[in-house]
Amino acid sequence: MEVVTKKRMQIFSGRGYPELAQEVVDHLGMRLGDVDLHEFANGEIYCRYRENVRGSDVFVIQTHCAPVNENVMEQLILIEAAKRASAKRITAVVPFYGYARQDKKTRSREPITAKLLADMLTVAGADRVVSVDLHTQQIQGFLDDPLDHLTALPLLVGWLIEHYDEHELVVAAPDAGRVRLAEKFASRLPNASMAFLAKTRTSHNVAKTLAVVGEVEGKTCVLVDDMIDTAGTICGAAEALMEHGAGRVIACATHPVLSGPACERLEHSPIDRVVLTNSLPLPRECTDKIEVISIAPIVASTMKAIFEDESVSELFDDQNQ
Repeated sequence: MEVVTKKRMQIFSGRGYPELAQEVVDHLGMRLGDVDLHEFANGEIYCRYRENVRGSDVFVIQTHCAPVNENVMEQLILIEAAKRASAKRITAVVPFYGYARQDKKTRSREPITAKLLADMLTVAGADRVVSVDLHTQQIQGFLDDPLDHLTALPLLVGWLIEHYDEHELVVAAPDAGRVRLAEKFASRLPNASMAFLAKTRTSHNVAKTLAVVGEVEGKTCVLVDDMIDTAGTICGAAEALMEHGAGRVIACATHPVLSGPACERLEHSPIDRVVLTNSLPLPRECTDKIEVISIAPIVASTMKAIFEDESVSELFDDQNQ
């Protein structure tokens, strides 16, 4: 008996952020697969695929937005259901990778939750993971299976080039942990200069900017980060830059976590524009300062390359590591 093998791609979405998943499938000219997701009376999640996935390349899209724990668990259940339904290969598409900030022990008796989540995805049945701008590069090593690390940096840099004169830009790292990111931005803006800010953290989500290193007077300063959570760091850095004579401050980040007082802080901060992607849904009412750039094209292109066994790094000129 001979069987001519063929490949089939199917894309499913959790309920965390279906708008992004829909935008991704629109770019691919496909549709989202049909899956039944609802809660039992006690809050447990029920999942059943309403179409055959046997032998398919299944992509499960779920960004880890609030409520984070529910959305993480829902993606794990979707993956496990696809595995038991005999999907040939399962790819977890996680635009925002949850629990990434606990990627190492900084004090005794702390967990490493980024590794825990990687283990959970693997045990659930994910054969590979796709994510965008991880909080730290070392998270890639927490998975034994392939992880395709995408970056929104070209999209953010493109927006800056379109709206500002490169010669007037200063790329600023809001703390020591973002120096490497600032260097990546500056490498794509060869006519821009760089600055660094020293920061101390007194407790979780409470930070204080201590000093500014670099020439910022009269310049358009671009603060770069992977995420904006409560906005304390980015707003404190912006105030420090303005105190040192900056002409204006722009904030660029991939993930708009925007927890608690973030929107209010950004609205009342000296930041002129906040450039973010749609890796996470924005709060319904937030500051008008925000510009949103869609990551759907790069996620869709990556998924297509994975399905066709083509290079992902070539999509980013090998600068997505």
